Amino acid sequence: MPQTIISVTTRGQGLYAITTQVEDFLRANDVNEGLLTVFVRHTSCSLLIQENADPDVRHDLRQFFRHIAPPSDDPSMRWMRHTTEGPDDMPAHIKAALTAVSLGIPVSRGAMVLGTWQGIYLFEHRDRAHRREVVLHLSA
Repeated sequence: MPQTIISVTTRGQGLYAITTQVEDFLRANDVNEGLLTVFVRHTSCSLLIQENADPDVRHDLRQFFRHIAPPSDDPSMRWMRHTTEGPDDMPAHIKAALTAVSLGIPVSRGAMVLGTWQGIYLFEHRDRAHRREVVLHLSA
């Protein structure tokens, strides 16, 4: 069963498209049918399958999550105890808890069975740049 780790360099909060890297992995492994697991090895970012056409969708998602989990130095978030790693850290953990760290995607005819407008994204929840690792595992 093929498996690899891809690296995603982020520049701060936002959605980073990884669909092409995942497609490259599938092509390299020539599996006709199976299940692809995509798993992120971190606790302050997550994975999403989301619309890949209109960038306003990604913008609105970032704004929504900032609204429900603002930085810990925001007056409404004074209840947060975990602040030693900065005001963006605990909100990042909350955002990751509300989204997915693992995705299961069917593979048919050597390709992911995604909808027309679907893409795979790493959703970075921290303010500063990070190098994130995403494990891809293909079960045939």
